[in-house]
Amino acid sequence: MFWKKKPKYQTTQVTDANFNELVAESKIPVLLDFYADWCGPCKVLGPIIDELAEEYEGRALVAKVNTQVNPNLSAHFKIKSIPTIMFVHKGEVVEIYNGLIPKPNLEEILDNYIKEGTEES
Repeated sequence: MFWKKKPKYQTTQVTDANFNELVAESKIPVLLDFYADWCGPCKVLGPIIDELAEEYEGRALVAKVNTQVNPNLSAHFKIKSIPTIMFVHKGEVVEIYNGLIPKPNLEEILDNYIKEGTEES
């Protein structure tokens, strides 16, 4: 072929083991996508999360939590349905949404938390 396919961006995977290091102690806003491989709506949301992770790299942490592999996090946050999107800011869970959310809405929420963080610095 005449072109090379761009390598797929590797979205951060948050696990029971690395949650505190990546999320709880994060100095930047965090968007967590709780998903499972078998979930249809999660498969629709997955590429959007990957795009956001790449676009917001360095300004916000956009990461995924596989609920099948990390049952302790799912239980701790009482995740009842997937996909569930959780926003964490300054170590606190600030917003939780269930189901599919359009990319522009996710961008708006992230931008607000990024702006809030820079105004306080």
